[in-house]
Amino acid sequence: MSKMTPREMAARIGGGLLSFPVTPFKPDYSFDEATYRANMDWLCGYDVAGLFAAGGTGEFFSLTPAEVPHVVKIAVEETKGRVPVLAGTGYGTAIAREIAVGAEKAGADGLLLLPPYLTHAEQDGLAAHVEAVCSSVKIGVIVYNRDNAILQPDTLARLCERCPNLVGYKDGIGDIELMTRVYTRLGDRLTYIGGLPTAETFALPYLDMGVTTYSSAVFNFVPEFATRFYAAVRRRDHQTIHAGLKDFILPLIAIRNRKKGYAVSIIKAGMKVIGRDSGPVRPPLTDLSEQEIAELAALVAKLPQAAAQQAAE
Repeated sequence: MSKMTPREMAARIGGGLLSFPVTPFKPDYSFDEATYRANMDWLCGYDVAGLFAAGGTGEFFSLTPAEVPHVVKIAVEETKGRVPVLAGTGYGTAIAREIAVGAEKAGADGLLLLPPYLTHAEQDGLAAHVEAVCSSVKIGVIVYNRDNAILQPDTLARLCERCPNLVGYKDGIGDIELMTRVYTRLGDRLTYIGGLPTAETFALPYLDMGVTTYSSAVFNFVPEFATRFYAAVRRRDHQTIHAGLKDFILPLIAIRNRKKGYAVSIIKAGMKVIGRDSGPVRPPLTDLSEQEIAELAALVAKLPQAAAQQAAE
């Protein structure tokens, strides 16, 4: 059971960079617990405000409902309270509640509620889904606004009244008008998280809309770059931000955009590049080609921390 209240968790994650560690798999696609423990311990050594176990980059969608709490339990054990650990949950309402309860028992400090599986629904249905998950646990819940689960400001306002532990809103669609309307309506009732793929590209304009944090997938394999970039965003250092976008983020996006699903696959490839091989992605995702991994390695080699890391090893 988490020792943080929902509001404490939300305040903690709103003050720094967030990330979604990959879930390592062995060649047979089974969970690689030893590598996961090593990765979590390593990432806790950097300035990160929260880690999301079994999240999107952690291939939540390919884990079974039983695997998610197990992955969360290992994350909680390995982080040892150094950073908040939040768990992914989702699918249909009944499964989402089951995973949420299991994650809370495993020690998660909060939940990220991903969109329901497959189907589209009206606002009343989405609200009932969110409320059902919130009511099943005492820990804080963050809704992920994307795909088939786009909550409107009025719906969010009603949910905030009914669900005290609904404490966060993660934007995954990039609708600036909607984001502005949500923030204007709810203000500091929620913690706002940038959740678009490669969130660094949207970090600065979103900061001006009250989005103080975002989830950095690249933190998995270039944590020094990711934390420096986040610090530059918070101080509005345009020169450092644009250099990071030009030299690393945008070339990485160019590789990522070549195939569907590469938003996750490229992070697993990055782990391999830095010597922390975390295995393949599970189907239906596909791994990068050897040529693409070589291109990614060349990008990483140009970053300032690469030489320092190699020297330490």
